[in-house]
Amino acid sequence: MVVGTIIGASIFVQPSEISRHVPDVAGILLVWLVAGLLTFFGALVCAELASAFPRTGGVYVFLKETYSPAAGFLWGWAMFWSMHSGIIAAIAVVVARYIGFFVPLGDVGVRVVAILAILILSAVNYAGVRQGSAVQTFFTIVKVLAIGVMLVLVFALAPGHAAEPAAVTSRGSIHEFALALVGGLFAYGGWHMVTYAAEETRSPEKTIPRALMIGVTIVTFCYLALNAAYIYVLPLKQVIGSTRIATDVAAALVGTRSAGAVSILVIVSAFGALGGVILAGPRVYFAMAEDGLLFRWLRAVHPRFHTPHRAIAAQAVWSSVLVATGTYRSLFTAVVYTEWTFFGLMTAGLFLLRRRPGYAPAYRTWGYPIVPLLFVAATVIIVINQVVADPASSAMGFLLVAAGLPVYYFWARRGAKGAINSAGH
Repeated sequence: MVVGTIIGASIFVQPSEISRHVPDVAGILLVWLVAGLLTFFGALVCAELASAFPRTGGVYVFLKETYSPAAGFLWGWAMFWSMHSGIIAAIAVVVARYIGFFVPLGDVGVRVVAILAILILSAVNYAGVRQGSAVQTFFTIVKVLAIGVMLVLVFALAPGHAAEPAAVTSRGSIHEFALALVGGLFAYGGWHMVTYAAEETRSPEKTIPRALMIGVTIVTFCYLALNAAYIYVLPLKQVIGSTRIATDVAAALVGTRSAGAVSILVIVSAFGALGGVILAGPRVYFAMAEDGLLFRWLRAVHPRFHTPHRAIAAQAVWSSVLVATGTYRSLFTAVVYTEWTFFGLMTAGLFLLRRRPGYAPAYRTWGYPIVPLLFVAATVIIVINQVVADPASSAMGFLLVAAGLPVYYFWARRGAKGAINSAGH
């Protein structure tokens, strides 16, 4: 699930976002390596928290237990209305656009196919976590094997024809490197989602930390290898300008007829990532409903399939609305960086938890306190950099999150009244 959720479409479509800011070979590979290391550091922290709180909800639970229910609620609030549902909508649209390579689709057709992809994978996850994880496993194996085949073809068919990197001079700006790093971290996104289904995982206090560390390591290796292959085959200027890098590499090796094979690779990869994201999200909404912070009907578990079926359905409906209206673009770009604000809070909370009596995680973060400090510093740099680069979207993102506070107090008060009434009866 970790590998399948992280590796989506971006690594095959647009690494130019990174090379545009850091236009030299060493800088490009350094960005992907640093992004992988920071993701690994975050995974180490998440692994400790998951071993201490192996409950459904993941980051929601960590923030709630570390700070207050309000902090956890704001994470879930931003997830449903924008961060998570926006990711589902965006990936589904990518799947539909690449299906359009084989079957001509207009704008309406792309939206219809994207919604169908959401509904199909939601139905699979509705039918059981085993079914959802089986689909996820299948697509993950296929995409990793496809990456392996692609790498073999690159170094077999293009020996001694490495691209010349000296044609472009690096600007060497720390600001540009930070912007490139944001793009790299976006491509590594989704690593934390495995923690959402902790109560449906066997031995979660051991399994989830192991999955996080092994999964992020595999992804980092794949990303470094793929980018090395891109640079090996294509001139750096073409890498910087490409919006479909994998297609361009395949065309350079075996001709334009390879575009269909690359499109299938992107569809498989994105579809697998979509399945993982759809599986993860409803567990958070279920946990919030269990805590009395959402409608009680969202905490229902299907009597036969044992899944949070109503939460799955609610997520599918809202994500489909975002696809149909196209509003996911503005919401997603405005709020996606706030995810890293929450990651920073989650990691900083580790220092508070270590001082708390009774805190006994089954796994403890390697490199503590240096690793958590480096991760917190990175999140601060990322957030500040994004605020400076796009203050309008940043303000919109913070306002959307802040709008959840009055909703939280409404639900908290409603939950307290319900508890009093139950005690009275």
